[in-house]
Amino acid sequence: MDFLSKTVAIIGGGTMGADIAATFVANGWTAHIVNPPDAMRETLPARLAAAMDKLGAPHDAERFPTHEALGAVPWDKVEIVIEAAPERLELKRKLFSELERLARPDALLCSNSSAIPIGRIGAGLKTQHRMVGTHYFMPAHLVPAVEVVSSKHTDPAVAERVCSILRGTGKVPVRVKLDIPGFLANRMQHALLREAINLVERGIASPGDVDNAVRYGFGFRYIAAGPLLQRDHAGMDVHCAAAATMYPDLCNSPEPSPYMADKVKAGHIGMKAKRGFYEWTDDKIAAEKRRYETALLKAMEILKAEG
Repeated sequence: MDFLSKTVAIIGGGTMGADIAATFVANGWTAHIVNPPDAMRETLPARLAAAMDKLGAPHDAERFPTHEALGAVPWDKVEIVIEAAPERLELKRKLFSELERLARPDALLCSNSSAIPIGRIGAGLKTQHRMVGTHYFMPAHLVPAVEVVSSKHTDPAVAERVCSILRGTGKVPVRVKLDIPGFLANRMQHALLREAINLVERGIASPGDVDNAVRYGFGFRYIAAGPLLQRDHAGMDVHCAAAATMYPDLCNSPEPSPYMADKVKAGHIGMKAKRGFYEWTDDKIAAEKRRYETALLKAMEILKAEG
């Protein structure tokens, strides 16, 4: 599928918006970024340059025109819009109402929301058929998967067109056919997280041992095969029998773990507070972020080699 202008509008120049813009520009697009004058706007050029460097692409500032307001974007050229504004429903609804008016009738209107269904964002608007969730994962310039989430109003052809664009920017689109809470990946991630925290809370294992069980155990295999393909490798009969033993004992609380909630209440929310499941210093945080990013880059090379 050809995309004539290869022009995207990114609404919000925060961490996610900048990294999403970089993935487009690294693959030949021009990314118009809309962000009001604020601290994020001041750091935007440096963050874009860093993302392009990680992607191994030349940084051409002219491919990242920035604007303070939506009206300044050359909307006649824009083929796809990705909203990456803060996670506030009313803000997103206001933005999509304006986008519906400003963007070309054939432009694709997408939201990077990680939690708010695209159906709620577009509720009451006239062109909900062209509104799609495009949920990137942090760091957005390195993680290949992007969930492409439809509401009951989304035209399937529109969702497939979004998928085609994302493939052209080096991403792996994951179709989610209905915008249920948490979409696809976060539902599975939180199911694992609920059990992981419960094991720590019960004193069964330390945070370090839980993390190592995932990273060096079953999680180590996930880059080669997802959970359902793994079942075919190992045999569904084996896992069905194991499930019969384990499922009755798994945590199924409908509320967030009191152990985690108490940490949040105490302000022990992770690296930002220098304390979470682990203790942090500035040096430890910097070293961990370097290690984490290096691991992601190496993992990406493995996936690229598969073609």
